[in-house]
Amino acid sequence: MPIRSKTQRTCSFKLPLDILWLPKTAMNPKSGYHDLNHQDFILVIGFSRPKLTAVFISVMLVSLFLTFHILYDSAIISLQTSTIPEKIFSRNNVNGHSFLKQHNIQNFRKNDSDSESYFSILAHVSPPLIASNSLNNEYNSNNRIHFSKTNRRLPQCLIIGVRKCGTRALLEMLYLHPSIQKAAGEVHFFDRDDNYLKGLDWYRKKMPHSVRGQITIEKSPSYFVTPEVPERVRAMNSSVKLLIIVREPVTRAISDFTQLKAHATAALPQNALPPVIKTFEDLAILPNGSVNGLYRPLTLSMYHLHVHRWLEVFPREQILIVNGDHLIEDPISQIRRIESFLEIEPHIKSSNFYFNETKGFYCLRNETGDKCLRETKGRKHPHIDPNVISKLRKYFAEHNQKFYELIGEDLGWPEE
Repeated sequence: MPIRSKTQRTCSFKLPLDILWLPKTAMNPKSGYHDLNHQDFILVIGFSRPKLTAVFISVMLVSLFLTFHILYDSAIISLQTSTIPEKIFSRNNVNGHSFLKQHNIQNFRKNDSDSESYFSILAHVSPPLIASNSLNNEYNSNNRIHFSKTNRRLPQCLIIGVRKCGTRALLEMLYLHPSIQKAAGEVHFFDRDDNYLKGLDWYRKKMPHSVRGQITIEKSPSYFVTPEVPERVRAMNSSVKLLIIVREPVTRAISDFTQLKAHATAALPQNALPPVIKTFEDLAILPNGSVNGLYRPLTLSMYHLHVHRWLEVFPREQILIVNGDHLIEDPISQIRRIESFLEIEPHIKSSNFYFNETKGFYCLRNETGDKCLRETKGRKHPHIDPNVISKLRKYFAEHNQKFYELIGEDLGWPEE
């Protein structure tokens, strides 16, 4: 017997749990006696070890979190999975625009001045509907289209300038492509210290949702002329692709002057007298007849002063120079170059553009409507003395030559 008792004590183990199965009425003794066969019971678990209790509760919370996370992801995927007749997305109708048309989706305003009008609908509705290998979509036996979960991604391409050379027009044109998503507005992340200090997570939240295979583009023309921006961009992504759109320098300077003048007038109080604004000739030419090289619109047109900083940080093959003058005259020629540069399939066609006689430049067209840039774009330039234009072009000839040598391309701008 003593030996048996010792063995029993050695092998015994007391669980650190107290488990009680109590009738619900036991929690309220005043309620009186009730038939135990017809009432609810409560499971009560007590822990005798505080540390074990903490571990147990932690495991339970983690398990609950993972369970809800899986359920949430499953719900998102279910919402993103649509049953659409295969005929709508046949090879002759894969761009999604006919889907909008057939289903009478017209919640946009054709002439809305906001750049996020109906084109935001096309880019945010149609890309997930595109039955294309480039977006990793595929059919299954039930004619369902499955696509990757959307995310906000840091931009893989930046339009870094140049101001008043057509950066907004270029972005809107590229936005016609189903593989392109664009950030709304100019984020100014890399050129403004207060924004840059907010970090990449803040920047990512400014980007649109995109699916795998799409390219996110952000544009801020001031990136081109801000000295610290190239290094900051490389720190984000050393393989990012850069678009620089340029125009004939004197034309760009006049456009810059025109915008500055319009902004100065618009900033006046309602009943204020119009300010005395100097003419472009007075600002660009000094009293002694020489060119005012310190006048900012002229300085910004000296492209070589700025592009060399980018070439010191990024290889030439990651930078594409877009001819803004050709973009105005023949948009599709420049768009083809950009599609090749971004390694995306050609999609944008000549039929996506039409010339607006009133504005004097091309507007955008798609199956669901037309769109022109807002009234502040394409302002009419003031008449400039031809002698001043000739003098400025001669002045810029040397600067242009330095720019050509840096980019390895002669853009053929006039020298007089």
